Amino acid sequence: MSARILLTGKNGQIGAELETLLPRLGETAALDRQHLDLAKPEQIRRAIREVQPQLIVNAAAYTAVDQAETNQAAARAVNADALAVIAEEAKKIGAAIIHYSTDYVFDGTKTSPYDETDPPNPLGVYGKTKLAGEQAIRDAGVPHLIFRTAWVYATRGRNFLLTVLRLASQREELRVVRDQVGAPTWCREIARATTSILERFARSPRAFSVSDYTGTYHMTAGGVASWHDFAQAILDEVSGAPPNIPWLESATGGRPLLARRIVPITTSEYPTPARRPPYSVLSNARLTQTFGVELPDWRVQLHSAFTSA
Repeated sequence: MSARILLTGKNGQIGAELETLLPRLGETAALDRQHLDLAKPEQIRRAIREVQPQLIVNAAAYTAVDQAETNQAAARAVNADALAVIAEEAKKIGAAIIHYSTDYVFDGTKTSPYDETDPPNPLGVYGKTKLAGEQAIRDAGVPHLIFRTAWVYATRGRNFLLTVLRLASQREELRVVRDQVGAPTWCREIARATTSILERFARSPRAFSVSDYTGTYHMTAGGVASWHDFAQAILDEVSGAPPNIPWLESATGGRPLLARRIVPITTSEYPTPARRPPYSVLSNARLTQTFGVELPDWRVQLHSAFTSA
């Protein structure tokens, strides 16, 4: 009998990519918010008890960073409390958990890449609730792999890539922050890396027994960029992109790009309700050493997003 996988957040950036890849590893029940709302514990319990998965892949999250500052209860319910319920139910049936966390668990005061042993110190509600979710999994003592990623984008949904393209089709000048740095990471590469790692466990006699590898790993693109760098690279890719890319036409409304200048500004010139870590570069050394997985450089990933179907 095929191993059973429960995927949450199938309509999200990472979840949508995982929905196409996970079935190669086992029978996958992929649920969206309509069928599994992580803010409702009874729905979590019912889904897990009905599917009886060997592996739970949680790709759902409350990701509205600024709104979380004023909607703390909702952020905590999805990012923290739900993980305690998932972990509790997983432990009852002997399931393992794959969970995605964030660079926002750090305060960004380092000047060299963060590794998994660096002490977290989140600046805002979003980061605090994501950290609490991580801890809930650890406290439950359930086998797990927590993948921290950063600056995630997709060719669907709401993210920096699509925002830049929309604004560039409306304005001649864009003003973009230059004093926050990280590694823009395409959701498809996260899904590919995750699936690659899981393939080794799927082939084992006890499907998805990750106990020997339980822990936290950083999973981001290679290289470093500021938001300004990322925005400039996006416009550079458009100039050489193949014609008639459906998602690109959707992002721009079919309009040509008007933007001629991308002006670098400081964080203080673009205040937001939630504070962002100024340095969000994560070290992927542990991921590579443990699983032999290394995500491509961020520029390579961005180019792939424009040239892949």
